[in-house]
Amino acid sequence: MPRIAICAPARPITPQDAQAVTALAVGVPGVELAFHPQCFLEAGHFAGTDAQRLAAFLECANDPAVDAVWFARGGYGSNRIAGAAIAQLGDAARNKAFLGYSDTGYLLAALYRAGIGQTVHAPMPGDIRREGGAAAVLRTLRWLAGDRSGTEPAQGDAPRAAFNLTTLAMLCGTPLMPDLTGHVVMVEEVSEHLYAVDRLFFHVTAHLGGIAGLRLGRVGDVPENDVPFGADEEAIARDWCRRTGIPYLGRADIGHDVDNKIVAFGLESTPANH
Repeated sequence: MPRIAICAPARPITPQDAQAVTALAVGVPGVELAFHPQCFLEAGHFAGTDAQRLAAFLECANDPAVDAVWFARGGYGSNRIAGAAIAQLGDAARNKAFLGYSDTGYLLAALYRAGIGQTVHAPMPGDIRREGGAAAVLRTLRWLAGDRSGTEPAQGDAPRAAFNLTTLAMLCGTPLMPDLTGHVVMVEEVSEHLYAVDRLFFHVTAHLGGIAGLRLGRVGDVPENDVPFGADEEAIARDWCRRTGIPYLGRADIGHDVDNKIVAFGLESTPANH
């Protein structure tokens, strides 16, 4: 039975969240969940101090008895420990899947760059708080049990990667950024004005030369500006792809919502082929 360790590299969840997810997992044969106590720590914004979050991640990732590490929740914070984490991972980490999205994309990117394990954009335990969030959490639990029905279908044979747009923009130019040459890159966003989405695409597309193409996930909960921007999110994505010579490949079924589909980085059967 796969043993799944859950830690919180960014913000905390509550014991009630963990209980709800554990109850769901009972109905998914073939997975065993182990919530690290660090998931429930609080240090201001974060799930414990940088040192506590780093230690919990390393404990889970370097444990040979653990088959996958599932990040509990997004929210700002995982970038603060990602570099130190990669430097301290051992051989046991190379045989694991690492799952999350949103802010935890910093860790997924760093792991993918280093060729460590299988990195997977997927719903997290914290999604249980959303209305209808059980469906999202179950999607990941079933993936962990071997059911790939919740995966976003590939278009062609190119390796893939999926990120929150702000997270990807912040990764560009840093030591955590993987080489995405030849990849189909999927991006999604939430709670940003459309002018900010345009600004993010300006930055991101300048760093994505050589990718196989870009697919746009959902851009949700867009605040209303005092003046309409004049273009929607797809027009923005198409425009910046045209300006930078990146093929625009249409929409992707990912986002900060309960319908968020699973995307394994690279080619799913061979996670370290990048």
